[in-house]
Amino acid sequence: MTFNDDSQLKGGKVKRRGRTAAVAGGGVVGVGAIVVLLINVFTGGDLDLGALLGDSGTTQIQQQGESVDAAAECRTGRDANLNIDCRMEGAAESLDGYWTAEARKLGITYASPDFYLFDGSTSTSCGQASAATGPFYCPPDRAIYLDTAFYDDLQSKYGSSGGPLAQMYVVAHEWGHHIQQLQGAFANTDRSGTGASSGSVRVELQADCYAGAWVGDAATTKDANGETFFEPITRAEIEDALSAASAVGDDSIQERSSGRVDPDSFTHGSSEQRQNWFLRGYQRGATACDTFSVPGSSL
Repeated sequence: MTFNDDSQLKGGKVKRRGRTAAVAGGGVVGVGAIVVLLINVFTGGDLDLGALLGDSGTTQIQQQGESVDAAAECRTGRDANLNIDCRMEGAAESLDGYWTAEARKLGITYASPDFYLFDGSTSTSCGQASAATGPFYCPPDRAIYLDTAFYDDLQSKYGSSGGPLAQMYVVAHEWGHHIQQLQGAFANTDRSGTGASSGSVRVELQADCYAGAWVGDAATTKDANGETFFEPITRAEIEDALSAASAVGDDSIQERSSGRVDPDSFTHGSSEQRQNWFLRGYQRGATACDTFSVPGSSL
């Protein structure tokens, strides 16, 4: 998705944290650990990331000062087209504008999430986050955490076509988890189980649907001066977003990591499910994203 060069960015939505270095006894994170972490990409749960990574023999060296405005030098859509931090800021401002209006239709009172970019690793109330964990939403913090190095992995490791809208789909998905937090979906859904129609999969597919709903409306969201944030969305850009949704499907990740697919262990949904629910939101809007009332066979 291409930003309108003349749109204006206010700044202040996205913060960047300094680096936290992790020194492990073995010097590197093992391949097995990375495989486990891949399954948790785009998680909406309150994960104990420290437990996933393992704390034994690991020392965290904090070089992390206060968060700073990631987009302090970002002024226009042209900046967002050229710079990843500015692109994240532009996406956040558009998402904020969309959900400020859309939340009323869902019967919730909207408040913005915090949004932190980081390098290497950072501390959260959900545990220690690193680039390997992928982007995620932490419910206790009501915050999104993202190491933008993940976007390189999205193409090179996950097989996505990449592109700006693929990147912004990731943000919109996590923003969708924040909407679920405001709705009470996290508190009211049993996410302890697994399987293609489990509560955890329904939560993730709804977040995909919410991401699609924003994309469907994104070309109409406007900055403070009334300029639209984005140029009209092209079919090729939608394909980029669908490529990202497919790349992080449970079946796709399992096939790459182990060579076999086990639907009974799904936690986020298959590639087909994730694409279908993204398109449902894109075509029909956020009010069509009730994954909890749909029979399992229709997910």
